[in-house]
Amino acid sequence: MKILFAASEAVPFIKTGGLGDVVGALAEALKRQRHDVRVVLPKYRDIRQTPHPLTPLPFTLRVPLGGTEIPVRVWETRFGPRVPAYLIDSPLHFERDGVYCDAEGRDFADNDVRYIVFSRAVLELCKAVGFRPDVLHTHDWQSGLVPALLADAYRQDAFFIPTASVFSIHNLAYQGVFPKETLGLAGLSWDSFTKEKLEFYDRINFLKAGVAFSQIITTVSPTYAREVQSEEFGRGVDGFLRLRTDRFFGVLNGLDTRVWNPARDPHLAKRYSAKSLGGRAACKEDLQKFAGLSVDPRAPIFGMVSRLDPQKGFDIVLDILSEFIENGCQAVFLGAGTPSYQAGLKTFARKHPRRVASFHDFNEPLAHKIYGGIDVFLMPSRFEPCGLGQLIALRYGAVPVVTPTGGLKDTVENVSADGQAGVGFVADRVETVFFRDALRRAVAFHGADPRRWREIQKRGMALTLDWTASVARYLELYEKARALKKAEAA
Repeated sequence: MKILFAASEAVPFIKTGGLGDVVGALAEALKRQRHDVRVVLPKYRDIRQTPHPLTPLPFTLRVPLGGTEIPVRVWETRFGPRVPAYLIDSPLHFERDGVYCDAEGRDFADNDVRYIVFSRAVLELCKAVGFRPDVLHTHDWQSGLVPALLADAYRQDAFFIPTASVFSIHNLAYQGVFPKETLGLAGLSWDSFTKEKLEFYDRINFLKAGVAFSQIITTVSPTYAREVQSEEFGRGVDGFLRLRTDRFFGVLNGLDTRVWNPARDPHLAKRYSAKSLGGRAACKEDLQKFAGLSVDPRAPIFGMVSRLDPQKGFDIVLDILSEFIENGCQAVFLGAGTPSYQAGLKTFARKHPRRVASFHDFNEPLAHKIYGGIDVFLMPSRFEPCGLGQLIALRYGAVPVVTPTGGLKDTVENVSADGQAGVGFVADRVETVFFRDALRRAVAFHGADPRRWREIQKRGMALTLDWTASVARYLELYEKARALKKAEAA
């Protein structure tokens, strides 16, 4: 099958969150099953190094923008098991510091124009290189206009008649909402500006465009698929998602188990596996020394590797942390984001210099050390579409303590009262008091019986967390999308 991914980020080129991890890993997994999968993304300034040389393609795309055309160059490279990647090079739009926002965290004022140029370039590129995808798989609002353009501006283009669209929502909190005049810049007809299509409170919504015009819509866990169809989590589009519920599916993300493998991880002080957990003691000591914590093998260490964002529940952590630190626990945090959370964590680290450490420049080796050395991974998310942190933690024997939302609910089975079942500790509700209770229970288990704690770790490490089942499900949905497109064209 010919599959084209259009996304605003993809590992190994650019990553601001889980979207980049998923796009890169899923493309590689599909390629390993011998599908002709290719990836298109913008050529940002931050893309300085690539796994293989960048080669300029011998043409310049003329990308429509309103009543003008933008000249766009394209660079080709590859990654993973020879997955071709095309980088859309429009310096005016992508050659700047930051991916979506400036150094102060403000969204770029022209994000609508930037991703219109990208979306139009994706389709023009297909024709320029002669790659007619069976499925065009777009991801999040930044490429949400691609399915709309296929169904509107390119509806008479014979090249794309057999191409089906699949649109994936990785986080509904980000929708790409812009003035309605953006419609003209994109080259879309005003017939599309209706509640059933692009209109969103008299504005245009790029994410809604992907939902409205794709044959199949997915999101990254079954529970999140249900949650976003409710008013509580739906961010204003829940009713529209319910209208398309027969085409909307939750598919759990997988984990790149070649990268996240404690038996082979070069960043760990000592490698280990579920069959032989002895190396974790050396990893714990190494983390304590690196982070400036007291070297104490009995102290439960908590860890978080996350952007500092209200979604991730850092307010919950800051509210309850003192109790646990004052009772002998330790904590290590890695992430950047909301200044107030960063300041709060730094205050804890200053107040408890041998028990709390906080790092705010992203450091991939340190992330691996944290997963390999902590006892408990904290994930008190207010909402969590899927979550990769808990999957990595399980893989590394760091027992997760989570809230019952989205992918956390789908992947973390609560430890039973006798400790004979379950892989983590799940709060009863997404509230501070209930997360505190779950963490208290985890600490009690950790201190009560080391053998029982190891059994919890081993059960988590034994889970199948790779992409195998998810890829099979995506292939089913791709075939369903193709059948729907064929029926619509008949």
